[in-house]
Amino acid sequence: MAPWPEVEKPETNNYIGDSSKQNQNMTGKEGENHKGNVSSLGNKGEIQPAFSTVALIDETRPEEDPWALPELQDTGVKWSELDGKGKVIRVLYGIGKFIMLLGLLYMFVCSLDVLSSAFQLVGGKAAGDIFKDDSVLSNPVAGLVIGVLVTVMVQSSSTSSSIIVSMVSSTLLTVRAAIPIIMGANIGTSVTNTIVALMQAGDRNEFRRAFAGATIHDFFNWLAVFALLPIEVITGYLFHLTNVIVESFHLESGEDAPELLKVITDPFTKLIIELDKSVINAIAMNDESAKNRSLVKIWCVTESNVTLQNVTIPPSENCTSPDFCWTEGNTTWTLKNITETEYISKCQHIFVNSDLPDLAIGLILLALSLLVLCSCLIMIVKLLNSVLKGQVASVIKKTINTDFPFPFTWLAGYLAMLAGAGMTFIVQSSSVFTSAITPLVGIGVISIERSYPLTLGANIGTTTTAILAALASPGSTLKYSLQIALCHFFFNVSGIILFYPIPYTRLPIRMSKTLGNITAQYRWFAIFYLLLCFFLLPLFVFALSLAGWGVLLGVCLPLFLLFIAVVVINVMQKRRPHSLPEKLQNWDFLPVWMHSLEPWDNIIMSSLAFCGKHCCGFCKCCKVNTEQEGAKDNQLKTMEVYENTMAMADEERGGRRAPAVACVDKTGTNNTAL
Repeated sequence: MAPWPEVEKPETNNYIGDSSKQNQNMTGKEGENHKGNVSSLGNKGEIQPAFSTVALIDETRPEEDPWALPELQDTGVKWSELDGKGKVIRVLYGIGKFIMLLGLLYMFVCSLDVLSSAFQLVGGKAAGDIFKDDSVLSNPVAGLVIGVLVTVMVQSSSTSSSIIVSMVSSTLLTVRAAIPIIMGANIGTSVTNTIVALMQAGDRNEFRRAFAGATIHDFFNWLAVFALLPIEVITGYLFHLTNVIVESFHLESGEDAPELLKVITDPFTKLIIELDKSVINAIAMNDESAKNRSLVKIWCVTESNVTLQNVTIPPSENCTSPDFCWTEGNTTWTLKNITETEYISKCQHIFVNSDLPDLAIGLILLALSLLVLCSCLIMIVKLLNSVLKGQVASVIKKTINTDFPFPFTWLAGYLAMLAGAGMTFIVQSSSVFTSAITPLVGIGVISIERSYPLTLGANIGTTTTAILAALASPGSTLKYSLQIALCHFFFNVSGIILFYPIPYTRLPIRMSKTLGNITAQYRWFAIFYLLLCFFLLPLFVFALSLAGWGVLLGVCLPLFLLFIAVVVINVMQKRRPHSLPEKLQNWDFLPVWMHSLEPWDNIIMSSLAFCGKHCCGFCKCCKVNTEQEGAKDNQLKTMEVYENTMAMADEERGGRRAPAVACVDKTGTNNTAL
């Protein structure tokens, strides 16, 4: 290349410093003055020094906060401009949308119920087999990941809790060993709303907020476990606290706990599928005969009769009573109470007469329930976007997200927590409540900061439901079921005390926002996160726990210390980089694939493009969307025009000179060591 020609006394700093004055002169003088300046520049044979416009770009384009709640503008005709007929039509439209919203919410909740049944059909027996190994359950870390896996498999923390209660009451498991499993069940129940958040991946900003609002539940549960499980293993404070409470009351079994939402949804879901959940409990309690039984319930109305009958017994066995035993030849007879079950009427669901195995029925229901769930969620989001506009949206957003005046600012979060607990108690499921608020967070009605106390309230609400269910247990399981429910309650209360009252300790908010930014840029990372946290990591730890304590500690402890070191270094790189050695002030010394998601994104996107080109036509939609987004970005870039006197002079002369482009390195948000 030929060297750049030297410029006499460029004094670039003066040009940079006086750039604003030059721009004012350029804007103030138009017409002939402007053309004169250009022609004079064109006549000169020397290269004029360029001045920087970076400061102008920064001033004219302030960065927008991606977490700011969007303004839902009302594009329709104002109410005051409507005539009488138009107002009546609008009111009828509003009533129709409200009825449609209630119907979609009903189908949404029913699809969640059927989804839980489908997961139990697919993995329920495997979940029961996991609980059989007593030696593994005595390991608290293994118990934790077993709780996560089983709850993810059956999609219901109440089902896994009922299995634990049955095992404790049968002395197959101690209460102290059951506490880590309850903690794991608390983590596993948050997978449902994370799956629901994936349905809003079409819009980046909605997906950013929705995924952050869903995973804030995950991060709270994981942080609470990391903080409280070691304390529980060392001190046993949850066991001792709940044991004192249970022993201080003279408990008697009560009536069945109220199931408010089940009264509405059961008439519909029982027409689709009905399960015999006692089979999973029997498998967990080492009942070999239960392995050959189907989970699909066939007979819904049965009657058990106990009769006294003559039965033969082997000679080696003792008679129940010498008065009721007699011998006839080589046969010994006695009287025993025999329980006979009389089958009265079959269930009414569509699979009652089916010969399909449980796995096939489960896969069919899994596909159908996911289809209905996605369809309902998409329509709910569209309907909410059409309803929550203008004045209605502003009123709802102010009601939910506004804090109280200064002395009572802290009170709004606790009231939201109370509201979340009350709503969860009404719907009898934290998964249903958190899945319902996830699309509201996505469209911007509820902020991330307000969804956090609502989610914590849902954690408290689901434990109060478990306590009521425990109080309705029979006398043989009342004590253990109540103690386990209280352990669940105080575990969530302890987590709230650690990660909510002080604003600085609300780590789940910051962590979920970071993950939301990553998943908005790389949407495939959401699926990777889901598989890693709820399947791969628990399976990995469970496999190591089967090999014993030594292998588990030898592998997991170094990995955990490495993870802590990476987190600490990342924090210091952002806050106090000069305190670190020069090499550790960034991760550039590592290969790119170890500290950036860009290479992985290129591989995955190229794989999807290859699949869309050669395998199916479905990915063409994604390609079209990507091209549209790229065209939109190019359009935005072309709109950023800044006057350059040299370029204008070249255009006036009819010649075109290749400009020297100053490349500025852009630092991405994904520059972290993973």
